[in-house]
Amino acid sequence: MKKLVAYITAGYPEKSFSVDLAFALSKNGVDLLELGVPFSDPVADGPLIEKANYKALELGFKFEHLLDISKTIAPKVDTLWMGYFNSFYQHNLNTLIPLAKEIGISGFIIPDLPYEESLAYKNLFDSNHISNISFIAPTDSESRIAEIVKDSKKFIYMVAYAGITGSGVSEDLQSVLSSIKKYTQTPVYVGFGVNKKTAKDKVKGADGVIVGSAFVEILLDYNLNYTQKIAKCGELAKILKSEINS
Repeated sequence: MKKLVAYITAGYPEKSFSVDLAFALSKNGVDLLELGVPFSDPVADGPLIEKANYKALELGFKFEHLLDISKTIAPKVDTLWMGYFNSFYQHNLNTLIPLAKEIGISGFIIPDLPYEESLAYKNLFDSNHISNISFIAPTDSESRIAEIVKDSKKFIYMVAYAGITGSGVSEDLQSVLSSIKKYTQTPVYVGFGVNKKTAKDKVKGADGVIVGSAFVEILLDYNLNYTQKIAKCGELAKILKSEINS
């Protein structure tokens, strides 16, 4: 069974909504949840997620809200924190990572922390049994792929194209996926540009997909109330899970 990872912007539009949405997604086929930490300059994200980040910050999002949401959902839903390095660094990784372990967070996804720089924190992540998710891009050489994936844990984030999330670019990933699987048995999940139209194609040769902008687009729909947004996200999750396993 191929896995579905869903990204949502933590605390948008409010904490209780994020909690209700997380549980609804889990009930409708989402295997892992990325809680996105709102940040003022989300360089790897497209306009939809960027807008949700800004809106969350305008509404008063604080890092403590991420902790509150996580304490509620992490015991029941496999949860990762997705954020930019400064969001975590300013809270002191030496204390934050053990706190994440205590809460039940299973991994961090940090798009702007290069592999080489992440090695400075490897022992800290490993000693707390938390995965720092590795990224592979279509532009990576085979030797670099072999180096990055050798200690990968939980899953590998296969970036579907060079660019930002949600831009819908298409690239042939089969050769890159084959290279990854030569060096590791860690599952590979494809992200960037995955929606209900592209999911079936994107998952070929991979073990799952990561979907963000398609969910966030629903959260940003002002014509829907909270209940309708949660229902529509749940419906999308069901469709995606069916598509990637059909």
